Amino acid sequence: MSGEQINASAGGEGSRPQGSQNDLSGSSRDVVQAGNVSGGINFYQGAPGKQASLIPRQLPADVHAFVNRADELRQLNAILTSQSGDRLVVSIHVVAGTAGAGKTSLVLHWAHQVKDRFPDGQLFVNLRGYDPGEPVTADQALRRFLRALGVPADQIPQDVDDAAALYRSLLAERRVLILLDNAATVSQVRPLLPGSGTSLVVVTSRTRLSGLTVRDGARRLTLGMLPEPEAIALLRAVTSGCRPGDDGEKLTELARLCARLPLALRIAAERAASHPHMRIDDLISDLRDESALWDALSTGIDEEAEAVHSVFAWSYRALPEPSARLFRLLGIHPGPEFSLHAAAALCESSLSRTRQLLDDLVGAHLLEQTAPDRFQFHDLLRAFATGQAQSDEPVEQRNAALHRVLDWYLHTAVAAQSWLRPTEWLSLLATSTASVPPLVFADYDAAADWADREHATLLRLVPAAVSAGLDPLAWRLAEALWSARYPSAPGSDWIDPMRAGLAAAERVDEPGGQIRLLNFLGIAYREYRRLDEGMECHRRARELAHSTAMPLEEARSLNLIGLIHLESRQFDPAADHFGRAAAIFRDADETRRAAMALSNIASTRLDAGRLSEAEEAAQQALAAHRALNNERSVGNALYIVAELRREQSELAAARRAIDEALDIALNLRSHVLEGFWLLTLGDIQREAGQHGDALTSFQRSAKLQRRLGDRSREALAWRGTGQTYAAMERYDEAAAFHRQAAAAHEQLGDAWQHALELDHLAAAVDRNDPQAARAHWAEALSHLGTYADPRAVAARSRIEGRLADPSA
Repeated sequence: MSGEQINASAGGEGSRPQGSQNDLSGSSRDVVQAGNVSGGINFYQGAPGKQASLIPRQLPADVHAFVNRADELRQLNAILTSQSGDRLVVSIHVVAGTAGAGKTSLVLHWAHQVKDRFPDGQLFVNLRGYDPGEPVTADQALRRFLRALGVPADQIPQDVDDAAALYRSLLAERRVLILLDNAATVSQVRPLLPGSGTSLVVVTSRTRLSGLTVRDGARRLTLGMLPEPEAIALLRAVTSGCRPGDDGEKLTELARLCARLPLALRIAAERAASHPHMRIDDLISDLRDESALWDALSTGIDEEAEAVHSVFAWSYRALPEPSARLFRLLGIHPGPEFSLHAAAALCESSLSRTRQLLDDLVGAHLLEQTAPDRFQFHDLLRAFATGQAQSDEPVEQRNAALHRVLDWYLHTAVAAQSWLRPTEWLSLLATSTASVPPLVFADYDAAADWADREHATLLRLVPAAVSAGLDPLAWRLAEALWSARYPSAPGSDWIDPMRAGLAAAERVDEPGGQIRLLNFLGIAYREYRRLDEGMECHRRARELAHSTAMPLEEARSLNLIGLIHLESRQFDPAADHFGRAAAIFRDADETRRAAMALSNIASTRLDAGRLSEAEEAAQQALAAHRALNNERSVGNALYIVAELRREQSELAAARRAIDEALDIALNLRSHVLEGFWLLTLGDIQREAGQHGDALTSFQRSAKLQRRLGDRSREALAWRGTGQTYAAMERYDEAAAFHRQAAAAHEQLGDAWQHALELDHLAAAVDRNDPQAARAHWAEALSHLGTYADPRAVAARSRIEGRLADPSA
């Protein structure tokens, strides 16, 4: 179930075997042991220093049989010799050159030679600036680098500027070699530059990136085609032992046809080496014919690019047909990387046969292997493969291949969903009859790992299906992928794919798919407090479910409408919708969802301040969820119980309940649940006088919320921090956090939370600035007039008392 309880706005109801491991940094209780606090707290920079011993070693393997570029290697070495003491004079270097000039090979070969000069490690990222797909953003690269430097993923700031500041802080005292490969723009690079220290950045790009030179003092090294002797030396190095007798003049001609570009030369040499008995005259004649054909089809604008494409075509046409077919079909794959299984689904071959074909392509330098059973193209080769698919593969075969791989992802996603969100309702699928069966997962963690690893590809599948006119597949993919998404993936990533899937379901008149996708969209909108858009989605879903006689889907929509009302503090409409939903679920013997609606009724009563009524509903819901072994919903009920116990000053019982809830969140690898429930833990710790632990809990929660993009809950973590500083009588710091939180709630249009924050801010500034405090209380009071629940009545009464009697 996705987001059908108030605290799990982006989560689902997964269950998993006890004893499974998780990839988070310990339990919440492990990271909130700050104890007593004195002095200042750096709210966003707390943990990384503890990871200083982690040394990244991210360099890909050195290039096999690298030769030449001696002058360029000397220029790179000069960077290291032009030093003053241990500090580099030049810290940024751009290696620019045309496509296929060997920029990456040069830099990697040099980096392996000098890596020992960088005792704190090496960082590497392929920014894919010229890939046919989406490039890697600076934000994505920063996250990878920060994780490699020892920062837990859940502690990386969501904001790119904050992440860059943390990155610069970590590098300030380190000497790291940073390779930024295939950058297209300065904006991809600049956040990845260290601010000071002795680290070195080397950037490769097809452009000059002049902004780095002007503003950041970068030096530039431009690579052109290889000099003729070096081009011949490269051909001889690759063919060594296979073709010892090739004439130098003939090799010169072969090098010329390759425009003396290393990528083309290596591909040509590999073909020559694999055909040791074929005369070099025949190889040259074939390539010359291919070049003439390409010249006739090309624009003549870029001589080097035309030569590279000629070599690609020459090598491609020399492949055995099964390998050539896989090569061009891989150009259809929607994602930046692909697995052995996905490749097998594309070409409809067995895994063992597909592995052989992939090995052929890797051996011919037409494909790169990035990990066991994972592969990617050089960006030029991906574009070439896509073009060959368009020209050499009949349209019906292209469509069939795309359909096969999308269908494989669909069935694999359903298998992952059965672990990650097993109670989710999905459209029934026919059993896959493909020659490559979908993956099966041994446990929750295996499914979560797959969803995480394939995240970038999964986001591209629905648009690919829509573009191919595969609407029936597109909407099914949309609902399956939402339900199989990684537990801590931000819901906002999925809004566009869900919209595309919804439009596809509408075009094929599939009401069940429309209802589910409308509700998924509504959940995603609610997660980011786009409540009006969320309400519109759920109401449309409810009306469609009613008109098509789908009572369970109608009940689900009623429950979700109730959650929007609850977020808006409209308690009577919320309770009404939850009650109607629960009745339908009970009548249909849907005990799990009936218990969820009961949990939401308990949340409604708790938020309104009707504690005795909330207690009864919460205990009933907790017992029902435990009986159903519904782990995520058990955690939600425990959170409600913890809040009830805290408000009744039963802090030991509250702590036991929230600790059990947080263990569930960690077991499910859900940052959404952990981040929200940490707010309650922090409140309990503050009220118990454990101020250092409370600050650490709020800090961790704020970082999680920022990573998820949940500004409302991040502001709640700031509130808890402010309240804790106030309890420590550090009122200036308290006021700073309350101001920050108040501004966020005002921007989000949340009048209730804004009023509460102004109340806390007034209390924090009252000692030093009573006049400002009265202004804040007066503004808070102006926001509370529309609320009539017991909590609102009590808040108004208290604030009115403070305004009437400042000494109160």
